[in-house]
Amino acid sequence: MKNYQKYKKGYFMPPVCEMKWAQKDAIEKAPSWCSVDLRDGNQALVVPMSLEEKVEFFKYLVKLGFKEIEVGFPAASETEYQFLRKLIEDQLIPDDVEIQVLTQAREHIIKKTFEALRGAKSAIVHVYNSTSVAQREQVFGKSKEEIKQLAVDGAALLSRLAKETEGNFRFEYSPESFTGTEVDYALDVCNAVLDVWQPSPEKKAIINLPVTVEMSLPHVYASQVEYINDHLKYRDAVEISLHPHNDRGCGVADTELALLAGADRVEGTLFGNGERTGNVDIVTLAMNLFMHGVDPKLHFENMPEVVETYERLTGMSVGPRHPYSGKLVFAAFSGSHQDAIAKGMRYRQERNEEIWTVPYLPIDPKDVGREYEGDVIRINSQSGKGGIGYLMEQRFGFHLPKDMREYFGYRVKNVSDHLHKELQPEEIRDIFMKEYVNLTDPVALKECHFEQKNGMTAYVTLTRDGNERTVRGCGNGRLDAVYAALGDVLPEGYTIDSYTEHAVGTGSTAQACAYIGLVHDSGKAVWGVGMDNDIITASLNALVSAINCVRKKNG
Repeated sequence: MKNYQKYKKGYFMPPVCEMKWAQKDAIEKAPSWCSVDLRDGNQALVVPMSLEEKVEFFKYLVKLGFKEIEVGFPAASETEYQFLRKLIEDQLIPDDVEIQVLTQAREHIIKKTFEALRGAKSAIVHVYNSTSVAQREQVFGKSKEEIKQLAVDGAALLSRLAKETEGNFRFEYSPESFTGTEVDYALDVCNAVLDVWQPSPEKKAIINLPVTVEMSLPHVYASQVEYINDHLKYRDAVEISLHPHNDRGCGVADTELALLAGADRVEGTLFGNGERTGNVDIVTLAMNLFMHGVDPKLHFENMPEVVETYERLTGMSVGPRHPYSGKLVFAAFSGSHQDAIAKGMRYRQERNEEIWTVPYLPIDPKDVGREYEGDVIRINSQSGKGGIGYLMEQRFGFHLPKDMREYFGYRVKNVSDHLHKELQPEEIRDIFMKEYVNLTDPVALKECHFEQKNGMTAYVTLTRDGNERTVRGCGNGRLDAVYAALGDVLPEGYTIDSYTEHAVGTGSTAQACAYIGLVHDSGKAVWGVGMDNDIITASLNALVSAINCVRKKNG
């Protein structure tokens, strides 16, 4: 690719790189979550949310369990200002939720921000200024000391105005463009800010280390965070927060490794909405914890509802392959995958397993409001007998005999291949009913009665090509007698090879379902299925259906 020579690494490794975090293999507890959907997410929308939409989104974030929610940049626009005032004045903020607002380290913007915050019961005032080499040189034209002084002055103004404004406030500082800043310099600026605030364990300050632009491999960011964690002043009185963007597609990895490196808190959005490639996706982060048996402290039990609400309010779309939430993330089309899933599910049921270990499914789809039949086993020309059989069993109650599954599977795959589309469960059921169940052409069952005398005698009346006849057969029981009666109707070269039965449904609506396999001298088999309230009638229908399948097959 041309022009690669114009690029170079724009990040800085810390003066000391210990990588103690690399010895850890998992995150043991959920961080503090801060949703920035209403600020960072909203400002990235082509059409920002209306006041009413922001209020609805705020309430939904509360419902999902967020305890810290960044509600906007109140000095940026009238809508932002009015939204914050509405939340406060209409008492829409629960007592256990902290709102957060963003402000640049500029006097008039900070003052406007505190005007908007008047009366807030609990609020985080998040002040920032950019510290990166590129921004210092190209945007501000200021020295390191001058940039640090901007941060210190902003921090001091926050302290003063917080005392003068009705409400309860704590503070957050971000060295914006942290990833393009010399790590020891970023530390110096953060410590200077903390010296102003003098935080305590009872009222912690937040130092946020944003991946404003993703510039490195995830382990580099983790090492940067580790250095800050090891050298930050007032560490027991400070939460280290992360705010990763996703420019290199590694936002989740950045966050997870940085949490291992000592961070306490994460700012992100639902499904990764945000500037450019977006913020880190809190849904994925939370569900990754869930998959390891850690309570994420957020509620994603009804993922379809989360997706619907997000898409409706933002106008954005959740991709079909988006982790945990996309429409296809649990879908298995491959025959081998379907077979493994079906066997895994039966294994789990038979042994009453508590721990989830089903192949190809990292979590139980039902834990996020998805269904096995429609969301997991998906049927097209690539599917296999195991998946089709599992779907028929779970969705419709048909326990197809093992050998029959293969024949039916090929029939379904052929239909899908011919139509060049995925088949819905109801379409598969319709194929099954049309091909196998209670077939009446060319042979149709009219009636059957029995006489018990020296065994069992069956009298079966049927029509064949419109001609009615009654046949008689004797046996040890009713089914045996019926089979004997219909023996002369069996096509030449075929014998009854197998018989199974089960109930479909429960209670008064249950029906008997019988399966009969006929095998030819050549080894080829055909199947028939009968259904009726009476098991004998169902068995008769199955045999007649199998006979008709042979007649249909032979033309």
